[in-house]
Amino acid sequence: MRILVTGGAGYVGSFCVRALLEAEHGVVVLDDLRQGHRQALPSGLLVEGDVRDGARVRRLLRERSIEAVMHFAGSTSVPESVENPGLYYDNNLAASLSLLEAMVDAGVSLIVFSSTCAVYQAAEGPLGEDNPLGPTSPYAATKLAVERMIADFGRANAIGHVLLRYFNAAGASADGSHGEDHDPETHLIPIVLQVLLGRRPHVDVYGDDYPTPDGTCIRDYVHVEDLARAHELALRACPSPGVDLGRTFNIGTGQGHSVLEVIRAVERVTGLEVPRRTAPRRAGDAARLVASSEKLHHELGWKARHDLDAIVTSAWEWHRRSPDGYGG
Repeated sequence: MRILVTGGAGYVGSFCVRALLEAEHGVVVLDDLRQGHRQALPSGLLVEGDVRDGARVRRLLRERSIEAVMHFAGSTSVPESVENPGLYYDNNLAASLSLLEAMVDAGVSLIVFSSTCAVYQAAEGPLGEDNPLGPTSPYAATKLAVERMIADFGRANAIGHVLLRYFNAAGASADGSHGEDHDPETHLIPIVLQVLLGRRPHVDVYGDDYPTPDGTCIRDYVHVEDLARAHELALRACPSPGVDLGRTFNIGTGQGHSVLEVIRAVERVTGLEVPRRTAPRRAGDAARLVASSEKLHHELGWKARHDLDAIVTSAWEWHRRSPDGYGG
């Protein structure tokens, strides 16, 4: 299948590109490189451009005979979205509207969308796809709005779609050649590893009074290669236009780890002590977000292959080899 991957030079997108290539799909990447990295991709795949440029996207879809879209492009930081919601409604919602309109005009009728567990209300147990929704940040609100927009376009224009609500992507390739490189970095595991590499003085633990066993937020960490494999499976299971148009899946391990547990895992893997301090809570952070991926397992046969220690081990190898990320 010939696939356009928007945001394919980013962290999750670039891993999904490699998974698609391994499955012998044809891939074209559209990325403006504001957050992505040219070095994260095999040569010859990247078209540099903005998803909001509808005319260019239409031409690309037609000229490359694209059959499906994987949509990763967008902004992803909860704290930034609280401080600058307009950026998120533009980069996430407006850009997705432009993409969908281009797909309709070009006759492309399949899309897999990169969504988030942050659309759910926090809960004690694992979150299933039918759990109540309750985004607590503009980031999550825009992701949910895009989900609903895709479903509306799907019904009106016979677009088959899969919405993937994934939990905390983490880790790197086993050989340390590809990994996480954000500026600024906002994800916990790379931040902790940057402390050990002398790039930061300590880890800030945002809140120690949440209703969790140790008072810190609990998240479900899924290895980025497991995540990429789920996207390729979802593409193959994408509903045919005119049949059952939409499907929604969570991607996670079903195992939650608190901030302090993640820090201890890093210490266990590296043998080094991590300096840390407690800081005030951040706006928009839920106490606990853990996946139930039973639907993905039963319907598509997916199961996570990496546990937290394996995630940390691969990330540590990447950050030791490339402390400056793709710019090093």
